[in-house]
Amino acid sequence: MYRRPRPLLLVPLLAALALAGCKPDQPKAEAEPGEALSGGAGTLFQNDHNAFSMPAANLAPSRRLDFSVGNSFFRNPWVIAPSTTTARDGLGPLYNTNACQNCHIKDGRGHPPGPNDINAVSMLVRLSIPAAAGDAATLQRLGVVPEPVYGGQLQDAAIPGVVPEARVRVDYEPQTVTFADGTEVELRKPILRITRLGYGPMHPDTMFSARVAPPMIGLGLLEAIPEVAILANADPKDLNGDGIRGRANRVWDDAAQKTVLGRFGWKAGQPSVPQQNAHAFASDMGLTSDRLPHDDCTETQTACREAIDGGKPEVTRNIFDPILFYTRNLAVPARRMVDDPQVLAGKALFHEAGCAACHIPKFTTDADAAEPELANQVIRPYSDLLLHDMGEGLSDNRPEFLASGRDWRTAPLWGIGLTQAVNGHTQFLHDGRARNLLEAVLWHGGEAEAAKQRVLAFDAEQRSALLEFLNSL
Repeated sequence: MYRRPRPLLLVPLLAALALAGCKPDQPKAEAEPGEALSGGAGTLFQNDHNAFSMPAANLAPSRRLDFSVGNSFFRNPWVIAPSTTTARDGLGPLYNTNACQNCHIKDGRGHPPGPNDINAVSMLVRLSIPAAAGDAATLQRLGVVPEPVYGGQLQDAAIPGVVPEARVRVDYEPQTVTFADGTEVELRKPILRITRLGYGPMHPDTMFSARVAPPMIGLGLLEAIPEVAILANADPKDLNGDGIRGRANRVWDDAAQKTVLGRFGWKAGQPSVPQQNAHAFASDMGLTSDRLPHDDCTETQTACREAIDGGKPEVTRNIFDPILFYTRNLAVPARRMVDDPQVLAGKALFHEAGCAACHIPKFTTDADAAEPELANQVIRPYSDLLLHDMGEGLSDNRPEFLASGRDWRTAPLWGIGLTQAVNGHTQFLHDGRARNLLEAVLWHGGEAEAAKQRVLAFDAEQRSALLEFLNSL
């Protein structure tokens, strides 16, 4: 595991950058106007354990009341039906957790299960099998063919009288990466273990994808980025010859009943915040809504299908809409130390290495956003929301719509430096395998292989500067 070096004098590094000059697409060694305002006018100037849980700064007081209502529903646990708590009953029959907040801890990042954890909770395991003749309609609608007995997501908890689907644990194998200066970093390769199957064997060709819950900040702003702006960065045939082949995922929109651009989820498998929420209610907590009116039970799970529900739907519009407003308007924290010389040096190295080819720094949101506060905002998510081949090391070998097993959506980096403060850990990437930001960088491959090789050539001073920049985001 990498140990961060003690800060060194930056004069040699800054001098080297000045002598080398900056490419046209590289930033100057100074902060840009408004660079600290990652979330535009809604940016939050707070960096403590509540930094991911606050309303956007440009919400009016009356709108903050709406935000608070959604917040209460997001945090409060659901219970088993029937119950006197009729507004929040109907949990399960099969589920992963009983509250949104349990996965998105403090509205932030989940983590893989520890060695003593009974349930995975904030890490999910998606399931599917290879497509066969006749599966075209299923692929168009779901993007995958679910495992016949266990469905599209493994649920390791259940209400009384229903058997949980399985238990999930993760073991790790070490592997070492060496920098050009001889510094060694130990990475950990996850080995997913599925035990105590409750409904018999799985399909022999089942594909698994472990995924931790991502942060909730800025979702409404990402939703408001114009599609044309996202597609402007796509280059599936690598026509510019830089080795980066960003591709859009095209996914099914349940409400519009057509295929549209995907933006959300680790493989950009969902098109909008409301659909993302509806699928999370269904798969994570076993709750029905107007968008998904049926429990997440397969044909062979009889007890699940016969269990008492909490109403039709269980998540009424009086609950769904406030949660939607809440999830769209969680503030993005401001960047810190944007004028710090070491941060600026790291920013230049970030661009020099080629990281910004996928982690696009800046967009302007659409004038026709879902909420007026989200419109016409200059935001800095550091993502292109496109799919990229990240190499065999990060592959889950599970396709989803147009994403291959090696493809992942570029994760937004805004707020990443506050992960420790908010969530008490620094476990990154889709399955939480990286124990710090440097490990996360070193897992990059595929289209990011050239950028990683440039980072591997950095000395200790340059690595420290790069990490200072990332931690300022």
